[in-house]
Amino acid sequence: MVSIRLARGGKKKKPFYRIVAADSRFPRDGRFLEILGYYNPVVEPKDLKMNIERVDYWVGVGAKMSQTVENLRKKALEKK
Repeated sequence: MVSIRLARGGKKKKPFYRIVAADSRFPRDGRFLEILGYYNPVVEPKDLKMNIERVDYWVGVGAKMSQTVENLRKKALEKK
């Protein structure tokens, strides 16, 4: 099953997240199918970029979004 979730990057105490579509069996920071955006919570204001069209495509073919990605999606839609 495909899930849309965050993959952590960056270094210690300075996280950076990619929003990815990945098979649920793949490791959190491992293999993924497609990068759908990114989220940087360290900078002020928090930096968020998400390709809403691709997220909608993956949800349309049966992908499940994590709760955090759902919240970020709502914020991304508010910014537009």
